Amino acid sequence: MGRIDELANRYVAEWAPLSPTGATYVGIAGHDDQLDDLSPEGYRARADLTRRTLSELEVTEPGTEAERTAREAMQERLGLDLARYEAGEATSEVNVIASGLHDIRMVFDLMPTATADEQANIAARLNGFAGALEGYKTTLREALAAGQVSSKVQLIEVAKQCDTWVDPTGDNFFHGLVERLGADGTLGAELRRGAAAATAATAEFGQFLRSELAPHGREKQAAGRERYELASQYFLGAKVDLDETYAWGFAELARLEAEMRVVAGRIAGPGASVDDAVRALDADPARTIQGKEAFRDWMQALADKAISELHGTHFDIPEQVRRIECCLAPTSDGAIYYTGPSEDFSRPGRMWWAVPQGITDFSTWREVTTVYHEGVPGHHLQVAQTAVRADLLNRWQRLLCWVSGHGEGWALYSERLMDELGYLEDPGDKLGMLDGQAMRAARVIVDIGMHLELEIPKDNPFGFHPGERWTPELGWEFMRAHCRVPDENLRFELNRYLGWPGQAPSYKVGERIWLQAREDAKARKGADFDLREFHRQALDLGALGLDPLRKALARL
Repeated sequence: MGRIDELANRYVAEWAPLSPTGATYVGIAGHDDQLDDLSPEGYRARADLTRRTLSELEVTEPGTEAERTAREAMQERLGLDLARYEAGEATSEVNVIASGLHDIRMVFDLMPTATADEQANIAARLNGFAGALEGYKTTLREALAAGQVSSKVQLIEVAKQCDTWVDPTGDNFFHGLVERLGADGTLGAELRRGAAAATAATAEFGQFLRSELAPHGREKQAAGRERYELASQYFLGAKVDLDETYAWGFAELARLEAEMRVVAGRIAGPGASVDDAVRALDADPARTIQGKEAFRDWMQALADKAISELHGTHFDIPEQVRRIECCLAPTSDGAIYYTGPSEDFSRPGRMWWAVPQGITDFSTWREVTTVYHEGVPGHHLQVAQTAVRADLLNRWQRLLCWVSGHGEGWALYSERLMDELGYLEDPGDKLGMLDGQAMRAARVIVDIGMHLELEIPKDNPFGFHPGERWTPELGWEFMRAHCRVPDENLRFELNRYLGWPGQAPSYKVGERIWLQAREDAKARKGADFDLREFHRQALDLGALGLDPLRKALARL
């Protein structure tokens, strides 16, 4: 083992006690009874570790090409982590999908529950929930005093999430968790006490957001160019020309919608519109599943089939990765996401669906591509295969490195790849993939446009409000016109974009960079280019920023 790898492994060992919640997410044992210190001191301790590690990386020379890639990846990721902390972003950002609150709420979804010791860990965390939120309130108050605060809209929306999580007629999250465990005796009493305490603390935190922070929240949700440039670089692991990317988004959306119209004709007859095709697909009982449990089972069967058929043909899938669990999330905020396996693979990779309340019917044509995105060859192959490769990657690379542009870009690239491999020959499934791609292209336009308050091009291909400047209201109108997503889901999506600047474009921009990397490899290798080998080499690098990815691929 080289010095870079030793440094990376030591970082993980020192990081886990400072982020017990993060340790659970990545499957590092020994910290499941604790929660992160969300006080200013806790954030400072994690930043100090990052700062020390960056200083050591600066003076440590890599001994191999693999270590050079690892060093570049760590410097890029940790450098941006520190930049966000020093800019006040890490300690002030509260939005509908990412905050200290969300981190400690969601960790319960991943905790093992089978044994008394595992349930005791849950009880300890439930009883520590109020203390963690008190520390977080102190952090947010200090950030506010320094002039750092999220937008008023985001603070109110997260307060509403708190209401839903604790509502006995809503998610009733903490009490529902304890009821599912079914423990009795002293442990059962401790669990119920913890559930009551966590419920009360969450309700009170929602009130804190409403009454104390929201009155001081930013009226304007737009991030502005300076904040957005840092956010975009953080989510992509690359610096891109935002104005060129904004213009490209219009061209890409127009291209995708033209292709959708061709596919619509195959579904509903010559001259049919996309909406005609959607109505035909939604009316087809063979493409509709009733009940979320039945839909979960359909997703599981499709994910298993993809793994079985792709292994040994287009990918070499390690044995540990040939298992994925499709799960229904215990909340109802409409999110679809993937969580990786534990370090020892005792907990498999999982695909989650947080089904909105009231949704009982599911259209399969829309979600075939989602399974490929979240499962194989998407996130599950990428993340779980990285976790397997201890022979090539250090512990930080296997467990802690995640870059949205790399990961989400790969997953979106995987959807397109499955079309290239013949898995979307059904025109309904193909339309579902194109519709998802179009939504990702639309949000490149909307996210950059709203946060930079850009002018809508006078010659835009959709004739949409030419010459006006983007606002959240125009963002909603544009997304509704170009996405076939139920309003309740789309409202959450738009709130996510407004509160998490730079993340939404990382899917489509990341896919763009992955496709360019493939073309660059073809140009370098000529007749020797092999797609299966390209995928193997790229995935064996582990997760890394897209600029370091391009450098590493060029050296292969």
